[in-house]
Amino acid sequence: MVDAGVFKNSMKRMMSVQYDQEGVHDPEVARETMKPETIMIRIFDVSDWGALWAILAPVFRAGETYAFSPEITEDEAYRVWVEMPAQTYVAVDGADHVLGTYYIKANQPALGAHVCNCGYIVAEFAGGRGIASGMCEHSQRTAIALGFKSMQYNLVVSTNEAAIHLWQKHGFEIVGTLPEAFRHPRFGLVNAHVMYKKLKMSNACALI
Repeated sequence: MVDAGVFKNSMKRMMSVQYDQEGVHDPEVARETMKPETIMIRIFDVSDWGALWAILAPVFRAGETYAFSPEITEDEAYRVWVEMPAQTYVAVDGADHVLGTYYIKANQPALGAHVCNCGYIVAEFAGGRGIASGMCEHSQRTAIALGFKSMQYNLVVSTNEAAIHLWQKHGFEIVGTLPEAFRHPRFGLVNAHVMYKKLKMSNACALI
């Protein structure tokens, strides 16, 4: 079981990671060619919120990949993306512009707290640059370093085929399908998948 207070204190002592490589909600996640640049993933700072909300709002308003209300307020979004998770990260470029974000938290309390859950969003303008892959890899290393044994995505919308493909590429399996569990604004009631991966220490390289 991972204690949230210990989690946050531990993460503040850990360094960010840079990725020289090529949803999650990533509008162009199928394009996997990375532009020659360095993307850094670091812990969220309150000063990032304006840029972060500009990325989150269009995704939540669209209502196609997350179950949050399309009418979610900025304060409510801050609570679910920053305050409630154990930790929130942002992906930034060399000029510290926010390109993407993810959170990590225990999937269940107490006896289920050894399994973590993450949510990822990439900015519309930053798709196709490998940011979703980088955040997925970073989140797994973070989870392992903090004692989580596995990672679970609870509601991967079946119409989000690019995200499903990406998670499978990173070793996640569909362990269950929930019939008509998501009310899609264009397609009506659609299925949603539960995706799961047991984390391995061999993948836990140092976060430096």
